[in-house]
Order: sequence, then C-alpha cells, then structure tokens
Amino acid sequence: MHMRRYFITGLLIWVPLGITLWVISTLVGAMDSLLLLLPESARPINLLGGLHIPGLGVILALLVVLTTGLLSANLLGQRIVRFWEELMNRIPVVKSIYGSVKQVSDTVLSDSGQAFRKALLVRFPHSEAWTVAFMTGLPAPEIAGKLIDEHVSVYVPTTPNPTSGYFMVVRRADTVELNMSVDEALKYVISMGVVSPPHRGESA
Repeated sequence: MHMRRYFITGLLIWVPLGITLWVISTLVGAMDSLLLLLPESARPINLLGGLHIPGLGVILALLVVLTTGLLSANLLGQRIVRFWEELMNRIPVVKSIYGSVKQVSDTVLSDSGQAFRKALLVRFPHSEAWTVAFMTGLPAPEIAGKLIDEHVSVYVPTTPNPTSGYFMVVRRADTVELNMSVDEALKYVISMGVVSPPHRGESA
C-alpha cells in the first residue's frame, strides 16, 4: 500500500511538470520555425557559427507582434490594416475563414468585449444538473426577437479539454453568476472539480 501511495504521489508531481514542459517545448519549437522565414544569411544559427539557441523564435515572434501593434496605432498603419482586410475579404474561401477568425479574436481579445468575462452556472445537460459555463454575450437580434424572456449566450466547455464544448442560448434567470475569475473557473473545469477556487462568499 505504501509503495502504491508513493507511486501516485510521484505521478502527481511529474505528470503536470512533464506536460507543462512538453507544451512549452512544442510552442518554442513552433516559434523557432519562424526563423526559417528569414534570409539564410540573417538566420541566428549562421550568424553564431552554427550555434543553435532555443527560444530565439519566441523573441522574433514577440518583436513582430509588438511592431505590428505599434505600426497599426498610427494613421498610416491603420490604412495598411484596412487595405489588408479588404484584400483578404475579396478572396473566395479565405474571406470566410479570415472573417470568422477575426470576429472571434476581436470579441475575445478586445478590452471592450464581454466574451469570457463572467463564469456562470447553467443547467446542463438536463434540468436537474448544473455545470460551469462562460458568458459570451447576448443573442443575435434575430434570435432574441423570437424569445420571450431575456437570454444570454454561453459557452459550456468540456473536461478536461476546454477548447471543445457547446454554444447555448439560455434564460438569464436560469443562470447563476459565480464569484470566481475566468482563470479560476477554467482550472476548476480542467481539473474535473479537483482544484477548487477559493471561497469569497456570495457573488455580487
């Protein structure tokens, strides 16, 4: 029994660490592949005499993102961005993918957006059960006009992979707002309820 307990304790330490290192290694490797976009003479491995330093692609990616943000903040940059968006929206198939992804990213990443700003309890998958969901906004006017009561749009993540889930429109009266951050709610979902967020009393 003691050996089994020690083995499980060891797994609880090494499994999260191993998965974390694997994810970081995969991300760093993917970003390092961006260095292949540079001219061969300008690649760090050639400038450093064949020495490969992991993580330089991460620095390059951060510089590209920051530079893009700085350039788009002025009038000329905004015109370039509009021209680029108009060009993408004129290409068949591409415009559908680009438009959808841009709408989602604008909604989720924008400071003014309300997507994933609140963690809720909703009844799912039946009226006798509850699960954690995230408010993503209000239903489209076409949908809201056909509903009697006030409704909200929610995303119900699956466990342990929260990137897949269900989009639902539910009555606001049938939701319970949780007094926990989105990060805490995500950890709670991913851990299948094992990692419980701190108790802060009644929600506002």
